[in-house]
Amino acid sequence: MITATVEYLGSLRTKCTHVQSGMEIVTDAPLDNNGKGEAFSPTDLAATAYASCMLTIIGIFCEANGLNFNQAKASVEKVMGSNPRRISKVVIDMDLSGNNWSDSEAEKAIRAGKNCPVAKTFSEGVEIEFSFSY
Repeated sequence: MITATVEYLGSLRTKCTHVQSGMEIVTDAPLDNNGKGEAFSPTDLAATAYASCMLTIIGIFCEANGLNFNQAKASVEKVMGSNPRRISKVVIDMDLSGNNWSDSEAEKAIRAGKNCPVAKTFSEGVEIEFSFSY
């Protein structure tokens, strides 16, 4: 089954449509690569997907283990490398406070999140830096 369709809109912009839901995301090339930077770039989406996937897996872990998980936010910084142009580093700052976890519960939830499918997809050539508050 097709997951998504991607249509080139011109001017270095695409429209990505999730087939099952019909939800759309527009991408734009970043300012440092001839674009307007008016939307997520494809590499922005890749880096952001890492944090989104982690939070999803933490949610699944918490549901399976009876842990409260009502609050979480993450900020993502993507650093580009060159020769070849690629994502060289992703910095994720995750605020998991407000869930009233013990240190042990937080460590287990974070470990689960760090083993999400997107994390396993990124190559070892991409540096991942984390900070967590809980």
